Amino acid sequence: MPSSNHWGVAYGALFETSARNAVFQLIELVSGPRFRCHKRTKAWDKMGLVQWLKGQFLCHLVICYGFFVSGLLINLLQICTLPLWPINKQLARRINCKLGYSLTSQSVALLEWWSGTEITLYTDPENYRLYGKENAIVVLNHNFEIDFLCGWTFCDRFGVLGASKCLAKKELSYLPVIGWMWYFLEMVFIKRKWEEDKRNFVQSLQNLRDYPENFWFLLHCEGTRFTEEKHLVSMEVAEKKSLPKLKHHLLPRTKGFWVAVQNLRGTVAAVYCCTLNFRNNETPTLLGVLNGEKYHPDLYVRRIPLESIPEDEAECSAWLHKLYQEKDKFQEDYNQTGCFPGPKVTPPCRPWALINWLGWTCLLLYPLCLLLVQLVNSGSILSILATVAFCAAVSVCVRWMIGQTEVKSSSSYGLPLNNK
Repeated sequence: MPSSNHWGVAYGALFETSARNAVFQLIELVSGPRFRCHKRTKAWDKMGLVQWLKGQFLCHLVICYGFFVSGLLINLLQICTLPLWPINKQLARRINCKLGYSLTSQSVALLEWWSGTEITLYTDPENYRLYGKENAIVVLNHNFEIDFLCGWTFCDRFGVLGASKCLAKKELSYLPVIGWMWYFLEMVFIKRKWEEDKRNFVQSLQNLRDYPENFWFLLHCEGTRFTEEKHLVSMEVAEKKSLPKLKHHLLPRTKGFWVAVQNLRGTVAAVYCCTLNFRNNETPTLLGVLNGEKYHPDLYVRRIPLESIPEDEAECSAWLHKLYQEKDKFQEDYNQTGCFPGPKVTPPCRPWALINWLGWTCLLLYPLCLLLVQLVNSGSILSILATVAFCAAVSVCVRWMIGQTEVKSSSSYGLPLNNK
């Protein structure tokens, strides 16, 4: 017959198991489908716990705090380079490339390391060897909320993220953090009014002719993000111009592309035609990335030597329309087969984005923790309320910025009002 000691051990084990199961059930009830505990009596599902933590607002607040505060510090350092420009312009440019990388690579780290998203390239192995070793115009489709993040990740894998360029709305140049950083990186800012933009556009491109680093000029030739409403208007224009209709793209705006090619001849070696899609009909969002959701993007890259692109404006326009017809065919084939043509490769993930991100996080969290400890110790109701109000304001700003990346919040550019 078992002794009283044995009965005590048995009851203790039973109580421990019941308590553990109760904890697991409580966690599942609070966390919903994101957290599941398999083999409850043995161990927690660690990946489920990590995924649950990634979805918590406190983590999002820390990430955004690090991004904004580091961005302001980087802006301050960029302002400090102003006296260097008339003395040594190329050195000032190189410094700003490094500072710009320190900020934009945080977004890349968020996609690669936080959400675990891995980009697969479909490309010619011969062309693959040239990526990152030459200047290029990168033509991207604009269908997804995170296509800009995928473009930056593509740049980072080949070491040109800090020197990458793009077209941006003039209003952005006045905004702290991203806008000011882009100003010092010599981004091309436009008002989307060709008569006003042409001179500044040409001058900005000419300034890149002596750029000291290899750069990629990222260009969305469609001019705006794809939506069904814009697509309908765009195809009406295609019908009027007797152009083949596209199923997955808007009609490209050829004038800006032609001006870019003409002004970068002799500086840029090739055009990289990039077509992006996501496996299993995924609909990626920036909020999903922030929540740690993993996506599976495929990027088809074709290298086209710049000398093969016609110099005449009309011929260049026809060439670009043909390019987009080919891109549309690739998208249609991808939707049917789940892959792009040609061999695929996954470029090695560089550790610098993660190291930079962790460095900024550690540097900025330490004083924040000290401040919070002092705040709690002070017992000041006013200070605590001010801190709560500040966190609420940051939360609103973060949600607003995420909302601006949503397809439904895309600009009205390309709709009838703008298509006079």
